[in-house]
Amino acid sequence: MSLHRRPFRLLAMSAVSALVALVGCAPGDSGARVDPPPAPPADVAGLCAALHKELPETVAGLARTTTEPVSDLTAAWGGSAIVLRCGIPKPPKMADPKQEGVEVNGVGWLLEKTSDGGFRFTTGSRLAYTEVQVDKEHATDAGMLVGLSAAVAEAVPVGISSY
Repeated sequence: MSLHRRPFRLLAMSAVSALVALVGCAPGDSGARVDPPPAPPADVAGLCAALHKELPETVAGLARTTTEPVSDLTAAWGGSAIVLRCGIPKPPKMADPKQEGVEVNGVGWLLEKTSDGGFRFTTGSRLAYTEVQVDKEHATDAGMLVGLSAAVAEAVPVGISSY
């Protein structure tokens, strides 16, 4: 074996290994572990199933990802970069008038910064509470809630959830 070929083979093998690792980690390629909320009442679960059908295929440029376990109460985009859970119990912070919120396309969202630098958005004034967790990297995308708000507005009526 020539000494000139050996370094090339090592370099080529390293490049192939790195490419395989990157492909394996590409957002949207693998399932995301998302724990569904505790079983909500049947009417709330029905609204969540309707929402699940309306959710966009991409959010913030990230493709929708399969969730594990599969559930109409969950969805994810870009692996676990953006995670949605529908049918959560009313968050205690919803009662705090000092909490920050935003309104996007007629849907109000409670805004909470998470300890890892990301954000959690939770719908208010809807018959089912929906939570969206966004990692730090994607938390600055202002348009991220546009498609999700459109889906919520279509599938989950305005009202106060009793759950």
